[in-house]
Amino acid sequence: MRATTTVPAPGNRHDLGWCGVFLRDETGVELAGGTNARGFGRALAVPTAPTTSARFHGWAAQIDWVPDLGMQVGTRTWWRGLATCTALCAATWALSPGFDRPLPGLVPAPLSGAAWEEGRAQGIAPLAWGGDTGRHMAANDLVRPLAEAPERPSVDLAATLGEGDTFDHALVRAGVGRADAQAAAALIAQAVPLADIPSGTRIALTLGRRSSRTVPRPLDRLELRARFDLALGLARTGGTLAMQRQPIAVDATPLRLQGLVGASLYRAARAAGAPAKVVESFIRALATKMSVGRDIGASDRFDLIVERERAATGETRIGQLLFAGIDQGAHAVRLVRFGDDANTPWYDANGQSETEGQMGMPVAGHVTSGFGMRFHPILGFTRMHKGIDIGAPWGTPIYAVVDGQVQFAGRTAGYGNFIKLAHGGGLATGYGHLSRIAVAPGSRVVRGQVIGYVGSTGMSTGPHLHWEVWRGGVAINPATIAFSQISRLSGERLRAFKARVADLLAVKVGG
Repeated sequence: MRATTTVPAPGNRHDLGWCGVFLRDETGVELAGGTNARGFGRALAVPTAPTTSARFHGWAAQIDWVPDLGMQVGTRTWWRGLATCTALCAATWALSPGFDRPLPGLVPAPLSGAAWEEGRAQGIAPLAWGGDTGRHMAANDLVRPLAEAPERPSVDLAATLGEGDTFDHALVRAGVGRADAQAAAALIAQAVPLADIPSGTRIALTLGRRSSRTVPRPLDRLELRARFDLALGLARTGGTLAMQRQPIAVDATPLRLQGLVGASLYRAARAAGAPAKVVESFIRALATKMSVGRDIGASDRFDLIVERERAATGETRIGQLLFAGIDQGAHAVRLVRFGDDANTPWYDANGQSETEGQMGMPVAGHVTSGFGMRFHPILGFTRMHKGIDIGAPWGTPIYAVVDGQVQFAGRTAGYGNFIKLAHGGGLATGYGHLSRIAVAPGSRVVRGQVIGYVGSTGMSTGPHLHWEVWRGGVAINPATIAFSQISRLSGERLRAFKARVADLLAVKVGG
């Protein structure tokens, strides 16, 4: 029985010009026939069996010689991979020259002489490794020589006004030409006195392009904060400098801080946000009324108000202490500074100020003779010395130790030029041997005011001040006298003081 199969002819299977019929008989011989023009019944070549080499390559290609040794551990494939790895390692070891004999590599010849210097100049390396020869690569055809290096079109600088410095000198020191510096100073002086600009003020400068290297750069722009509430700027327009004012809004609301005294009044006030100098002023103000260490307890509450200015640009400036208070429950101390002078005394809420303390020296010098019995250097016998002598150079200023009124100012007997002041409460002081008197009889003097100058008039052997103190008309030792000075506000000043106190107490805490 024969089986008949029709298949496409070899080659292009889409070629319809040829097809064949294969017939297989009982003997296995295949016959073929075709319908092309070459005739029918042409025999095809019988395929030959694959060779042994082809069969080996096909079998070897189907085997995975390098399997993953982390998978299928223990299987035949894994053991075959292990054997392959072992064989490769053994072949490497057998072919190597030995681990103690490394293979020599190709190393370039070391540079020396001029070549080494060129390499150092062109190499990218830290200076410590030799990149400091100062040599450069030679210019090629792309480099165009310049007659001179071009300058930057503008330069930004900064100057700081020093202590005792002048505005134009600070600009010249920063690099501004003298003519531009003087012109800038004249413009700034139109807005604010140059002496009022605080030291440490920073001045931002911009210098423009100059026409040649022999002239300074022109001042194109200048900016500074002349005052806390005013910024000034200069800009060059059309070859001339013009000034621009920039007012800054400032809020002058005082700062009020309160809190418990706790273990330390100083630390508590500092923790509340008060600057160190403000706390020191606060403690000194309270010390005029009480003993800070003994009379103030941990449960007391402190209350202080200080000057504060806040600019719209964000800066804050703290000024003097205005109000100092301690609330002890049943008793409260409230002190207010009333006046523009930093030495203004502290007044209580009723407008009364009291100053206590030891009487200070009226002149800067040294005591040459004390109070008591002594041998008089001119009269030649021992008698009572009712004051103290203070040696000082001729013309040294003499100050009033306490507020008072001039009872006498003129020449008298052995005292020479003499001044007598009455201080109230039966207390009076006298100043003798003056070279010159600086007050008139009947005038009022305040503590620290100059009333005269040291001399050697009257019965005196050299320039010095004879200082006497009387209480109830009796001379007492000036070194042992203490004074209490009370000042009360009245009339219009008292009404202004009351309004000031009300304004301060209305300030919110932290506001």
